[in-house]
Amino acid sequence: MEERAGQGRTQENGRSDGAATEPRSTPCTSLKMFLVALSFAYFAKALSGSYMKSTITQLERRFDIPSYLIGVIDGSFEIGNLLVIAFVSYFGAKLHRPKIIAMGCVLMSIGTFIIALPHFIIGRYEYETSVRWVVNSTLNPSPCPVGSLADLTQDGKLPEVPAAGCESESNLSMWIYVLLGNVLRGIGETPVQPLGISYIDDFATEENAALYVGCVQTISVVGPVFGYLLGSLCAKIYVDIGFVKMETITITPADARWVGAWWLGYLIAGVITLLSAIPFWFLPRSLPMSGPRGPEKCTPEQTSFIKDSPLMKHKYPADEHTSFIEMAKDFIPTLRTLLGHPVYLIYLCVTIIQLNSLIGMVTYKPKYIEQHFRQSASKANFLMGMINIPAVALGMFSGGLLMKRLKLNIMGAARFAFGTSLIGYILSLFFFAMSCENAKVAGVTLSYNSMDTISYEKHPVFTACNSDCFCSASDWDPVCGENGITYVSPCLAGCTSSAGSGKNTVFSNCSCVGAAGNFTASTGQCPQKDDCDRMFPYFLALSVITSFIISLGGTPGYMLLIRCIKPQLKSLALGFHALATRTLAGIPAPIYFGAIIDTTCLKWGQKRCGGIGACRIYNTTAYRIAYLGLTLSLRTVSFVICIPGFILLSRQLKKEERNAIHGALSNGGAELEALRKEEFVISNSDQLQQTSDNSTDRETRL
Repeated sequence: MEERAGQGRTQENGRSDGAATEPRSTPCTSLKMFLVALSFAYFAKALSGSYMKSTITQLERRFDIPSYLIGVIDGSFEIGNLLVIAFVSYFGAKLHRPKIIAMGCVLMSIGTFIIALPHFIIGRYEYETSVRWVVNSTLNPSPCPVGSLADLTQDGKLPEVPAAGCESESNLSMWIYVLLGNVLRGIGETPVQPLGISYIDDFATEENAALYVGCVQTISVVGPVFGYLLGSLCAKIYVDIGFVKMETITITPADARWVGAWWLGYLIAGVITLLSAIPFWFLPRSLPMSGPRGPEKCTPEQTSFIKDSPLMKHKYPADEHTSFIEMAKDFIPTLRTLLGHPVYLIYLCVTIIQLNSLIGMVTYKPKYIEQHFRQSASKANFLMGMINIPAVALGMFSGGLLMKRLKLNIMGAARFAFGTSLIGYILSLFFFAMSCENAKVAGVTLSYNSMDTISYEKHPVFTACNSDCFCSASDWDPVCGENGITYVSPCLAGCTSSAGSGKNTVFSNCSCVGAAGNFTASTGQCPQKDDCDRMFPYFLALSVITSFIISLGGTPGYMLLIRCIKPQLKSLALGFHALATRTLAGIPAPIYFGAIIDTTCLKWGQKRCGGIGACRIYNTTAYRIAYLGLTLSLRTVSFVICIPGFILLSRQLKKEERNAIHGALSNGGAELEALRKEEFVISNSDQLQQTSDNSTDRETRL
């Protein structure tokens, strides 16, 4: 009977019954399963997030939108986070964390599928070109139309062509679907980080927590490797693959008009994210505390994962019986306490500014490689995935390992993170010296009259050599002349005839290419990559080194966030940190970085139905100064704010040390007083005993 009563009490507790009745629910196996599941969820969300960044130029060209709108789309993910993260972090920590993470993964996958939806409801991609795929015909249309100006519209096209194509187009821009899908993806991602990290930290010992967080964070950096590789693969495939004959496509992946199969990667990422939700449905609300089967089946090292470890300094078990109303009443006071913590506030400001720099840089880095070093989108994504991201993963893992080996305390972790960030900053200054000359494009970077020096002043595209042709100034249909100069279109090159078809089309009698007028031009821009090819390897090497050094401080910096506040505020601190960084860094950074990049555009594309489309060519010098200058300026500001942060952290640690000594002395005094009382009671009892013995003796004598 007593045994049954004991079992009943154990089951009422709600923590030990799993360990006592289910062999599969031992502490070590549950923690292992959660670590694997969380790592896979991190991998899935990182893969889809990095794939989004790898498709930036593809989305720009497909939907004919400028960079700042791409920034809005990219920032919409953070808007989704912003809507729910504070409440998920606070209430989720007191509910069933694994199941909330599972629901989030399902939402993420639905959002990813919605992003790919526009491809299946929008028409085929049409790009501006004068090259045609002609079958069984030797007569090609002249690239130099001759007629009266009255026959042409303002942009140089016949009026019935755009009008007929625009009637069937929806008034709603298709990129809205991409934005909404990304918002939903952001909502789904919300519980993964704060609830997952706090769950691990609750059930791991203090000395191992940094390593486990480092492992999970490392897996989350491995995700972008596959995300960028997937982006590289899809960028090589034409957007309408399977719906058009590839022989009729007259552009190559290196062309500024090329759009890859951006939608395909989102379908793959959506399936992977959906699979990541499955394990969380089978995980317990909290790990079993102790039981007859738990420790027996675990090694001593595994048993140290268990929550009843003697090192409980930073553990805060969730109260399973707290009502929702009680939690809601406690929310505002708890938040006020958190925001009143000076070290936490300084840490928040520093990370917000540094993340502005980091997010803006990472978002547009593939685009920077494409435009500045004239690489294809596929190659830029491949290099990001295979060279840059592994350096970041290795750095984050090494940071966690070093923190464990060196046994860094809070101040040590702060100094380590600051030092690595400062070294990376100094090395990043060398990027300014890695310049690459812009492409020579007549009427854009060169004057028709002077073909020797590149100039970014505004040049006229119409001149004497193409005065007989009625050309469109807005079209971007580049051809490479025999003289090594790129012309905006064969019409503006003064070419009067063409031979061949598709990519093999050759334009002849181009009056602007040579003085005699019998020179030819071929499709696409001229390569002119000699200077870039020499500089590009140095850029990649420096990029890898700086990425590794900066990421070394990632895990120590993250552990500083967890350790600088009280254990009961841990989940809310993580959640509010994510909320603040997403609101003030994740949302605005891609937008204002994109807007500044847009100001360096030299030639805008034209939408089919009128209006400015995506940028075709940039002023590389201005692009470099704007992109790198903004990145490093933000980091400079963050270093200045770190100074008061170190002072406040030092004061907090000294105060905690004094309190600990005072507490130890108080406890010692209390124990001494208790011993004295005990001695007094014992002595009194002895005296009473003696008195009673004496009285007994007297009675006996009488």
